[in-house]
This record gives sequence, C-alpha cells and structure tokens, in this order.
Amino acid sequence: MAVPLWLVFGAGSLMLAPAGVFFAQCCAAVLGPELPQPELGRRPRLCVLVPAHNEEPVIRATLEGIKAQLSGDDRLLVIADNCEDNTASLARAAGATVLERTSEHERGKGFAISHGLKWLDADPPEVLIIVDADCTLSEGAIDTLSRLALATQRPVQAEYLLTAPDDPTPLATISALAFLVRNRVRPLGMAKLGLPCQATGSGMAFPWDLIRNTPALGANLVEDLVMGLDMALAGKPPLFCPSARVRSILPDRKRAATSQRTRWEHGHVATLMSRGPALVREGLRQGRPELIALAADLMVPPVALLVTTLSATTMVSGLLGWLVRRPVLAALPSLTGLGLVGAGTGIAWWRFAKDSVPLGVLFMAPVYVSWKIPMYLSLLLRGKQQSWVRTERTHASPAGATRESAGSNGASRSAAHS
Repeated sequence: MAVPLWLVFGAGSLMLAPAGVFFAQCCAAVLGPELPQPELGRRPRLCVLVPAHNEEPVIRATLEGIKAQLSGDDRLLVIADNCEDNTASLARAAGATVLERTSEHERGKGFAISHGLKWLDADPPEVLIIVDADCTLSEGAIDTLSRLALATQRPVQAEYLLTAPDDPTPLATISALAFLVRNRVRPLGMAKLGLPCQATGSGMAFPWDLIRNTPALGANLVEDLVMGLDMALAGKPPLFCPSARVRSILPDRKRAATSQRTRWEHGHVATLMSRGPALVREGLRQGRPELIALAADLMVPPVALLVTTLSATTMVSGLLGWLVRRPVLAALPSLTGLGLVGAGTGIAWWRFAKDSVPLGVLFMAPVYVSWKIPMYLSLLLRGKQQSWVRTERTHASPAGATRESAGSNGASRSAAHS
C-alpha cells in the first residue's frame, strides 16, 4: 500500500518546530537589542551551597574563589556527599562549614541539596546560591546574583559554560562550542525576547522561600532543569543574568565526557516528556506565554541529537517519498530544518566564537554527532539512565576554567554588557 505524501510531509514537518526555535534563539541573541542593566537592590544575607562528591582535586580552589566574594554575614556551606577522599577536610581547612552525608542508596546532587536545605532551616538565609565544586566565578558574580534574586523574588541563572581543557582536541572544542550555544547563546536570545531561561546547573540564586518550598529533587538526573521548570509553573520563572559568569572545564577523558553527556541528555529527554505538556497546558490555561516559551525551548534537544534526528528523518522521508515519486518534496521539511540548525550554529559561531574556534574545526561537527549516536541508541533501546553518576575529573584545579576556549574576546564582553 502506497504511503500518502501528505503523511510523509507532515511527519517531516514536525521536526521543523525545534529547528525553528533554535534558529530564532540564535538570531535574537545576535540581532536583538542589548539587555538593560538590571536594577539591583540591597545585598541580602546569603549562603553559598556547594554540593561535593569526591572533589579533592578542585574543591580548595573553588572555595577560595567563592570566599573572596563573601562578606559580613554571608555563609559558605559544603555538603560532602558520600565522599571517599579528603573533600570534607580540605573544605574545612578552606573555612567552609561542612556537612558530611553518607547513604548507600540516596546518591546524587539532588539529595545533597535537600540535605543542605534541611540544615539551613534553623537559620535560613534570604538568598541561597548553588555553585558546583569545580567552578570559578567572575568578579562580583555572587553580589550580582544575590541582589537580583532578592529584588525580583525569582531564581536567577548565571551564564554557566564548560570550556575545553588546555590543548583541546577538535572534538573537545566542538563540544565546548555546543555548550556555548546551549548555555549562552540560546538563553541570551530568550532574554532579548523578554522571556525566561532554563536553570543550567551552577551559579543559580534563589530566594529562600522559593527554593525551600520546591519539591525534593531526589535522584533526578537533571535536578537543576527540573527545579527551574517547577518554579516557573509556580509563577517564578528563572531570569538569565549574563553579567555573572561561572566556568568549569569539560572532562578531558572520553569515557568521562560520554558519561556526563549521557546523564544530561537522557535527563533532558525524560524532562521534556514529563514537564513539557504541563508547561503548555498551564501556559494556555493561565494565559502565560512564558510557560509556552519554556516548553518550546525544552522541545529543542541537544544540537547533536537534533541534527541526528533531522538527518534520519530526511533519509526516511526521502525513501518513502521515492515510493510516490516525490523524494525531494517529501524530504523538504527535514532538509529545511537541517538548514536552520546549520544557519543558527553558524550565526552563533560568527558572533560568539570565531576568534577561538577555527573555521576548520567546524568541519569536525559530523564526527561530534557520530560520537553521540551510541548514546541516543542507548536511550532508544534501553530507556533513560536511571542513576546519577559523578563525572570523573583529572584536572587538578578549576583555575583554567577562566579561559574561554569557545567564545572569548568580544563575545564575553557582549554577554557581560547585554
């Protein structure tokens, strides 16, 4: 039985939506008006919470960087979660308050955060800032994040990037560029359109009452993303603050990088399925377009998965279209989607990364996509990863994270002043 052309065309057209959102975000980031400087209120009484699991190589440098920005009644709390090294003792030596937590079955960042929240209940801060244990912060980031969170009574997300290690491979450089597009370009585009952003993990500031009333995160693979979406549904969508910058270094071992990406991308797809429909439903019911915008942003998968899906759709649509003698027409929607993703990535590279990512490295993109394919097949065949796994680290200090391997020079200055 012949396959109706309209059915093949319609199936391909479904993939145009995320590609179109991606392209619009990249264009808005480059072409949109500069963001006004946020109005900052007084500095609140704050606590910086650092979840840490076996972070001996990096914890001291991270805490020293944070302490340099604290003053007065500010507190620094480290949750040494199921640690088997000297993380706790090094954190105490650096001047942090340390809570050691051990549980055979409850492991992961979500459990560590919940443990810290319970301990702070007795004497809560006005604003809580969460920073991962392997990060560096730009000067004044804590002050900006805390004051903005207090003034707006909304969660505030810093610009959080993972940069390539020293002497990076082309694959690491492409991966850093993908993170730059995800965590700088797309949130900046949303902000320039007057829309909220997703919470991306580190450098997140929350008014105390807001985060304390958030449901427990447990073993969720992408606890930051879920936390931001739940707060948006509660009427407090996250606000992007590009002038506060947080940096970490990509894993320099292929196995560690694959483990990290598997956890994030499996979690992203699972969150899309569990939270996406609720965002659209509540956005329509309450007349809140920002929820629909967050659902649209959530609908855009990681760029490698988007390209993989569009490529597969193009091949299948072309084959089915060939059966009805219309292969080009049948594949046109997915081909258009590939063009939009390519154009959006090119615009982002030209504006934010051309000085640090050679044009020739971009031709390694197919290799980067092929590296991710086994991960997507695992998701398709075996379902999402069920447990949180810490990313293996080999670098001795996060200090190198201040270097922007993908997106320096004018891009940094633009983000800071946008």
